[in-house]
Parts: sequence; C-alpha cells; structure tokens
Amino acid sequence: MSTRTTQIRNTVTSTVKDQVDFDANAAQASGTTTAPTGTSENPSNRVLTVANAITACRLVLTLVFLYLFVNDLNRYVALSCYAVAALTDFLDGQVARRTQTVSWVGKVMDPIMDRVLLFTGVLGLMITGELPVWVAAFVIGRDAYLAVGSMILQRYRHRPVDVVYIGKVTTALLMAGFCDLLLGLPVIGGLDVVGVDWLPGLNAQGAAAGIFLVYAGLACSAVTAVIYTMAGFEIRRRAMRGDATASDGQMAEKG
Repeated sequence: MSTRTTQIRNTVTSTVKDQVDFDANAAQASGTTTAPTGTSENPSNRVLTVANAITACRLVLTLVFLYLFVNDLNRYVALSCYAVAALTDFLDGQVARRTQTVSWVGKVMDPIMDRVLLFTGVLGLMITGELPVWVAAFVIGRDAYLAVGSMILQRYRHRPVDVVYIGKVTTALLMAGFCDLLLGLPVIGGLDVVGVDWLPGLNAQGAAAGIFLVYAGLACSAVTAVIYTMAGFEIRRRAMRGDATASDGQMAEKG
C-alpha cells in the first residue's frame, strides 16, 4: 500500500472517529487516555465481538421485515422481526459495555443501523400506501440535510454540536408512531379538521393512532433542524471571525 493511500485511509478513519466520539479519538491520538481498552472512553479496534454481531443481526432482521411486509406475506412475523431489531439497539450497547468490548466499529455501525431501521419502517409503510409520501420525504430529507450540513461544518470545527433534548424526543415520537402504524392498531376516526387527502387522521379518513405521534415527531423534527441550522451558522460565524474555539466542534445530528 502506497504512502499516499495510507495517509488517505488514516485521514478518513480519523474523520469518522471524530464524528462518532470526538473526545475518545482525541484522547487516543494524543496518548492521554486513561480508561481501560474496550470502554466507551477508550474503544478498541476489534471487529469480531458479540456486540457487533448483534448490531449486524439488526440489519438482517430489518431486511427480512421489509421483504415480508411489502410482499404482505405475514404481517405479524414481519412486525416481530422489526420489534426484535429495535430491541437489539438497546442490547448491543449493554453487551459491549458490560463485557468491555466497546469498539470503533460498533460506535460507527450503531447509529447507521438505527437510521436504517427507521428508514426501512418508513419505506415499508410508503410502499404499502399506509404513509403519505411527503412524510417519508420529509424524514429522509431532513436527515440528508443535516448530514450535508455536518460535512460542510467539518472545515470549521471537529467536535460535534451537543445533541439537543428535542432531538431525542423527535426520535422517540417517530419510532413510536411508525411502530403503531406498522401494527395498524388502534384505528380511530378522522378528525375532519382539514379537507386534503395527504393528512390522514386530520381529514375525514380514519387512521391508526400512531399517525398523530408521527405528526408530532415531524413538528419536533422541523424545530430540531432549525436549532441545528442556527448552531451551524454560529459555528461558521465564529470561525470566520477567527475564534480559536471554533476548531473544536462540528454539526452532528443524533436525534
């Protein structure tokens, strides 16, 4: 492997590590870390761990769910796969911490698999016509917007912007809402407060109760995007002004 290729690989690796855990990467790079290897503060470079295997199973279960759900083969088996996949989000982290096998691979894979799980549920509902296309476009588009913003802000700061509480609320509302829509129960009558077809539940059309959690999640999602955008402009403003502290962070959306 050429020196140039090695440099590129190391740069990419360091950039990715900065995005998932800036403090741990900085401590390892400077040799100042005191935490045991395999802890959250000092992740290892291991790939084959039980926790990572559980995370990989989340992807497999998610794909099985999507196949069963969109082909209407067995809705309840599909939902069982989705539920188990969601539970692994908690399980893999617990296993990694309790067995001291926290790794960089796991730290990178975990948030990616979270988004894959969320987007797969959205995609399944959209394909079966149980979710308006605009909702799916909004959810995926917002994440894409924040991801692009994060990459742009890398030139100004490396440390991620602190996750705001409303971002966590957004994720909880959307996941709960989508899970209920996948189940399809309970169905309640439409409120008939609007006369458009693309707002089920708010129009005269009945819908699963989860649609209202989704609407609440979308509202919180929009607020979250505004908050992170404002933070991004502030980071850029301080960097352009020559503020030294602007080199310590980067926009990152976790919620």
